[in-house]
Amino acid sequence: MSKAIFVDGSLMRHIMVMTGAATVGVSAMFAVDLADIWFLSQLDDVAITDAISYAGPILFFTASVSIGLMITMGALVSRSLGARRFGRARRLATSIFAYSFLIVSVIAALVWAYVPELLTLLGAEGRAHELGQLYLRIILATMPLLSLSMSAGGLLRAYGDAKMTMWVTVSGALVNAILDPILIFGFDLDVVGAAIATVAGRMVMLVIAVWAAFFRHKALAAFSMRHLKLYIPAISGIAVPAILTNVATPLGAAYVTRMMAEFGDGAVTGLNIATRLNNVVFAIMFALSGAVGPIIGQNFGAGQFARVRQSFFEALKFMGLYVVIAGLLLYLLREPLIASFHLTGIAAELLWLFCSGLAVTFLFSGCLFVANAGFNNLGRPHYSTLFNFGRATLGTIPFVYLGAILWGAKGVLVGHAFGGVLFGVAGYAAVLWHVGRIERGEVIVPGIRRPGKQG
Repeated sequence: MSKAIFVDGSLMRHIMVMTGAATVGVSAMFAVDLADIWFLSQLDDVAITDAISYAGPILFFTASVSIGLMITMGALVSRSLGARRFGRARRLATSIFAYSFLIVSVIAALVWAYVPELLTLLGAEGRAHELGQLYLRIILATMPLLSLSMSAGGLLRAYGDAKMTMWVTVSGALVNAILDPILIFGFDLDVVGAAIATVAGRMVMLVIAVWAAFFRHKALAAFSMRHLKLYIPAISGIAVPAILTNVATPLGAAYVTRMMAEFGDGAVTGLNIATRLNNVVFAIMFALSGAVGPIIGQNFGAGQFARVRQSFFEALKFMGLYVVIAGLLLYLLREPLIASFHLTGIAAELLWLFCSGLAVTFLFSGCLFVANAGFNNLGRPHYSTLFNFGRATLGTIPFVYLGAILWGAKGVLVGHAFGGVLFGVAGYAAVLWHVGRIERGEVIVPGIRRPGKQG
């Protein structure tokens, strides 16, 4: 297999193959996440489901740091492969692993220490607060290992190994799914059982991902402190803005959760289930943003700028068709979904609203995801930071606040969706503008071939 496989052939085919395989893995991960709360909802204990709901934004924050580092791995390694600098790609991969482990270890330790205060800030009280602490502290202890498995996944995607990337995530999800009912019901461990199942799944992901990177692709060099010091500027140049880009989303989600808490625990549960269902149904959008990055990166590294531009148009076509089909299915299944989670009152009303048309606005979130992948791989990661923080602040706070005043809990959902539309359109327009500047030679990135020198 060529080490830079995306610089030739049909872009739509590359997008479909990479996204298809990645979707299976991402869907499995999100499906298990949804299954966690589904299994726990069968216990008919509101405090338990609320605990998981309040824990969500905190775990999302820590996972987002790992996602930023995974993006860094994919961007730098795919760019080196596209430029046919294979030794540099291996040295970078090893250095990014070390960098990721250190950064996430420090952040996870800080979050672990302030779990009670963070839950209080989100509006958790009483038994939900106690159970949330227990759940979070078990999972947070393994966040450094998750960062390694996610970085390994980014490395595999940079090499175009969609199939192995898929199996890494699917294997972890299967272990989690199998252990969930055994530990939650068989051993009567409720939130502790769900947390242990999550940790076990992550351990499996780590073993398989690192094995594939080291033995299947020989994608790692021996660790060298000299190389780590040498590459820290390049790694930080993408990692810092990529991490900031990704943590903006959970910060916005935390604000939405806090606003929803004003309308009672049932509203928070409804929000959490709608969010997790959204992640499952639109997993393909998350997968697409991860899959298109290496395609853009390799073609950018090879100086094939027309193919870079076309990648964005093909991705938009792909997303638009999928959202129409998914939105229709959600509309048809809204009543059975509400019944399956035993939802009543405001929780049921929120899920009904989500399934009755609001979900299709996620197309614009997908546009922002792909735009961010483009910025990260085209030498402008700080643009991703700008747009994601804009989405999490200007695109969230005023719209959610106004929606809550006008329509209550439902207005929180509507306001959050509307802000996403505005920033999705703006982000996609901006990345296409940036590609145009690259094509015209107005932006110079060292080490990238210029038009007419593709070879």
